[in-house]
Amino acid sequence: MSEAFEVEFIDRSDRKARFLVRGVTPAFANGVRRAIVADVPTISIDTVRMIENSSVMFDEQIAHRLGLVPLTTPEDELREGESITLALDVTGPETAYSGDIVTSEPMVEPADGNIPIIELKDGQRLELEAEAVVGRGKDHAKHQGGVAVGYRHLQRVEVVGDRPEHEADEPNILRGIIEEDGQLIPTDEFDSDLSKRYPGKEVEVHDVPDAFVFHVETDGSMDVSDLVVRAVNTLYDRADELERAVQL
Repeated sequence: MSEAFEVEFIDRSDRKARFLVRGVTPAFANGVRRAIVADVPTISIDTVRMIENSSVMFDEQIAHRLGLVPLTTPEDELREGESITLALDVTGPETAYSGDIVTSEPMVEPADGNIPIIELKDGQRLELEAEAVVGRGKDHAKHQGGVAVGYRHLQRVEVVGDRPEHEADEPNILRGIIEEDGQLIPTDEFDSDLSKRYPGKEVEVHDVPDAFVFHVETDGSMDVSDLVVRAVNTLYDRADELERAVQL
């Protein structure tokens, strides 16, 4: 991998992004993917203490649902293994939502307030306390801030000639991003069908060396840009640890 690499965002929102990285090897690209999934710490509910549960659902089922509620994870506020307290108290007839969860840390809250936990009938009540801890995706899937992470080679399409007149344009499906005259073009702009982009033309598709397009989605525990930056930082931290270990 070269010492300097280039990053260019193709599209981005708070929870989803596609970006191009040039000047990296396949090994480094896969390392970033693995770090996003497994190495970035997030906060998730770990233990639940039921005070009252008169609903039709077992305590363990409710605890499982609570553990899958994404919580916002501020950087450097909590260390791995530290915990915060949460509480939930809802009386029916009402649906208990993730937004009803109250936390002891103002910077930690449910990433989505509209996740249903359970529908309570008249006279039913759910009251509980919980502990949320900082952990990593490699230890448990509930700590995976990246819920959909992948990458593929950037591809360049080259027109090599006209299609013979007697041959009809057959669908030529290519998904992802193509590079055309220095421009990045999402294939969904032409239904991922090269025959629509280049009608009547013969084309060849080539991988662009050391250039990869990443697609990253988060569970809302942090902004997608923060997730990627924190993942890359874990790679540098591990490289520093290895360097120090070798020098001992």
